Amino acid sequence: MAFTVGELSRLTGVTVRTLHHYDEIGLVRPSQRTAAGYRLYDDDDALRLQQVLVFRELGVPLDEIGPAIDHATDRPALLRKHRVALVEKRGRIDAMVAAVDAALEVLEKGRTTMQPEDFQAMFNGFNPEDYEEEARQRWGQTEAYKESAQRTKQYGKPEWEAIRRESEAIYARLAQLMQQGVAVSDPAVQAAVEDHRMYLERWFYPCSKQMHHGLGEMYVADLRFTANLDKVVPGFAQFLRDAITAS
Repeated sequence: MAFTVGELSRLTGVTVRTLHHYDEIGLVRPSQRTAAGYRLYDDDDALRLQQVLVFRELGVPLDEIGPAIDHATDRPALLRKHRVALVEKRGRIDAMVAAVDAALEVLEKGRTTMQPEDFQAMFNGFNPEDYEEEARQRWGQTEAYKESAQRTKQYGKPEWEAIRRESEAIYARLAQLMQQGVAVSDPAVQAAVEDHRMYLERWFYPCSKQMHHGLGEMYVADLRFTANLDKVVPGFAQFLRDAITAS
């Protein structure tokens, strides 16, 4: 298939301006042009654009992305490496989600802010540096923090891998139900929601339904969480929030 720049923009969410820029710097160039000179992108161009977006998600500078793709002799292997890196990133974000739930309790009860050493202990094992300053300003000391810190600082790779697998399985169940058009109040959806709450309780801290509801609101209130969850399937963050609210 061949896509105009406007069609590719609508399909991928990448702005026309960005696509023009990628063409100008030689990062993603259309393989064809119409007789009038308009850009036409084929399947290979779209695959290259996807790889560029993954590199950008992983924080690779633009000027390093082109050579990395061009010099790859095994593109499927490169994509597999990308997938591993993205899964690891999602694992870190899942850990942040657990802390956000505790933060809601802080904001609601107005407790004092936690000390830097407490914060560092809470996030031991999953690279909190990208979020540390913001979290220090927003969040405070809670019993949930203490509980999660006590548990997670004991976790090694096997535990974090188990956490990742369980999270992926729950999200996959919910995404399938969402795509089937099942109502958020349906028993199958609510069973998955309860599994999600118990997943947090089992691995991080006691998670009441009230706290779980607060986490659901954070999924749609914070665009970063929304964007991450919507990678499961578009609209997933809103569906998950609505399902939690219905519980």
